[in-house]
Amino acid sequence: MKNWDWFRKQNENRGILLVRCADRAGIVAAVSQFLFSYGANIIESHQYSTNPKGGTFFIRIEFECPGLREKEAGMKLGFQEVARVFLMEWKLIAVREVKRMAIFVSKESHCLLELLWEWQSGDLITELVLVISNHEDTKDMVEALGVPFYYIPATKENRQEAERQHLTLLQEHQVDFIVLARYMQILTPSFVANYQNKIINIHHSFLPAFVGAKPYERAYERGVKLIGATSHYVTNDLDEGPIIEQDIQRVNHRDDAEALKRIGRSVERSVLIRAVKWHLEDRIIVDGNKTIVFQ
Repeated sequence: MKNWDWFRKQNENRGILLVRCADRAGIVAAVSQFLFSYGANIIESHQYSTNPKGGTFFIRIEFECPGLREKEAGMKLGFQEVARVFLMEWKLIAVREVKRMAIFVSKESHCLLELLWEWQSGDLITELVLVISNHEDTKDMVEALGVPFYYIPATKENRQEAERQHLTLLQEHQVDFIVLARYMQILTPSFVANYQNKIINIHHSFLPAFVGAKPYERAYERGVKLIGATSHYVTNDLDEGPIIEQDIQRVNHRDDAEALKRIGRSVERSVLIRAVKWHLEDRIIVDGNKTIVFQ
């Protein structure tokens, strides 16, 4: 297992503030003044308004604050007054608190391998605490890296029992979020409710086209000229959750369904890894069924 002590030490005093509220004058000034009052230095700031006249305002501020660990509780308490004035939804995050990730996978390993490589090389800053699969195909490659692997068969017939086992493992390992790396099972509403906007899926098509199974075969039959992949948060509506990232690749009539799959796998890997990194870096604010992504 990776040890992220160096990252925690490097970011001991680094914080992130995420805010969503109705747009009006004075928001940035109030937030900046609040951070200044605690001796914080803003090092990165991104903001967006859907409409400066009555729209919704979003901001992500990354800051350095000496003694953040000691000040954190007081800052969270103090910011409640700012939030009350502007009716904010907000979150203050300590960057040193590395998120704990679980991966769900079925038979296809390309997305899993991308995640494992990025994690092993130190480019994916997360505690990878377990991998769960309804097949044993990827067991050896996962355990070779010292990551616990759990084989839990899942079908329509035993889905509720399988998910009970999943939730027990996730709670025991204190998992913060889940990545579905081509996990080919539908999650029940009761399971999703435990991890709202914390389950990231990769769908092997450019949504909203070809929702559901066999998108490459259907794309081939349709004669598409572009194929793509979509990473999104999981909701109770199949493949219709808030979209985080998408990408495409041009194809032509010479590419059969198998060729589309090979090309698509490359797109899937890159789309998923970007989405996961943005989630880990707290660059995403969910707004209804949309996302604001401060890249």
